[in-house]
Formats: sequence, structure tokens, C-alpha cells
Amino acid sequence: MKKFRPHLMLATLAVACAGLTAGSPQAQANTLDEIMQQKVLRVAIDLNAPPYGMKDDALKAVGSDVETAQLIADNLGVKLEIVPTTQANRIPFLLTNKADVVISSLSITDQRKKVVDFTIPYAAIQSVIAAPKDMAIKEMSDLAGKTVVTARGTTNDNNVTRLAPAGTNIVRFENDATAITAITSGQASIFSTAPSIVASLNKKDPAKALDIKVVMATAMMGFGVTKDNTALKDKLNTLIREDLKSGQLNEIFKKYHGTDLPEEVIAEGA
Repeated sequence: MKKFRPHLMLATLAVACAGLTAGSPQAQANTLDEIMQQKVLRVAIDLNAPPYGMKDDALKAVGSDVETAQLIADNLGVKLEIVPTTQANRIPFLLTNKADVVISSLSITDQRKKVVDFTIPYAAIQSVIAAPKDMAIKEMSDLAGKTVVTARGTTNDNNVTRLAPAGTNIVRFENDATAITAITSGQASIFSTAPSIVASLNKKDPAKALDIKVVMATAMMGFGVTKDNTALKDKLNTLIREDLKSGQLNEIFKKYHGTDLPEEVIAEGA
């Protein structure tokens, strides 16, 4: 299994951007004015990352990020167009103008800031190691010699790659849904993921219930926008502040995650 290398991903994205000519329509991200003229906001969302994005029994897109995107589109007075993506393709979709904004459990990191701009936080996400209750894991060093599954290209992937001891077998799947299948099917027992995904997994399959063993990190999540798209970023920041102050973003988060937003996120709306 190849080792995940964030710097190589960034280099690949940089090369892809350099290959787009200045006059190419693909190279031009939609501005706020263009979004308002077209009356459509294209938002990249991973619909295989419950409870952030998923499909219900009627195959309708639902989840906290889906409702957040709809709220922002309503605020703007435009139609929401969901652009289904994967965890690994969220930023590339933005850079190649397949989407205007990424709202897809995208945590704000220094590495990602080199490639895209972020709004202020609208939510937060923890990165954890989960495993069966009877498995003796209390710290990252206990993972040596064990297999851990995660979704490729996510913060959870980055954190377990960075923090796991030598000898840890990290198996990466293309998204959270396939990683969850690996757990529920018995292919693996240890999951590097988010608490909300653990809760969703436990609710669907109590027989395979996992406990959170280690909290690797807590990260703020923001909307991803292209570099120098200042007017769009500023408008989104204004809307996020208003929706935090009104409590609408907290209501959405609590509906899907079973808890209030962290105080440091709510404070952004003060």
C-alpha cells in the first residue's frame, strides 16, 4: 500500500492549475457576480460521507452539508446545484471549475490553504480512532502491528498517517461509505474517522458498534473557494455569520450530529 503524501497531492494540483490557460473557461472560477447572474450556486458535496452528505431511501440528497448548502443558496436567492464528488476530488473539482464552492466536511488546514481559500468556520470536526469496546487501544502507539481503515485524502487519513507508529497498516478507501463497509463486513475493526460517522455506523449496525479510543485532532471546517475570489468569500463569510447568529447553522448541525456546534464556532457569529 502506497504511503499517502500530501505534498505530492499539492504538487499535482499545482501542475493541473498551471496547465489551464488564462483564456480557458475551465481556468476561470465563477465570481459572485456570475453566480448571481446565472442564479445557480454549484456546490461540491460528497454524498457518501454520512451524516454530512448522503442519500435517503428516496435517493434524495440529505445531510448537514446538504442543508447548509441549501441555506446558503436560499440566502443568495439562487438555485442550489449539488455537484457530487468524493473526498479526494473535493479540491480538484473546485480548481477545475466543476463547482463554485466546496461544502463537504472540508477542514481548514495550512496545506489546503496553499491551494484554496477558506471562509470562516461554519462547523467543526474531530478526527478519531474508533475500535470495538474490548480492543485494548488507549493511545496511538497501540496501533503498531494493527490494520486501520480510513477514507483516502481526508483529514482523518492525514492525521493517522502522521501520528500512527511504524508498523501500522493503513488501508485507504475512496470514501467513508466504502470504509464503513469494510468495518461492517468484518474486513477490519479499527477506523480513523469522525465521531458523527462512528455514531451513524453504530446506529445502523449495533452489533458492530465501535468506541472512540483516541481523539487525534479537532479541526474547524470552512467552505472552500478558489484563490483571489474575494467578493464571493466575503459574501459567504457574511452569510455564515448571520446564520450562526440566528442559530440556523447550529440547528442543522444538531439535527444530524446530535450535539451543538462548539462554542468557538458559534462565537464567529457574535
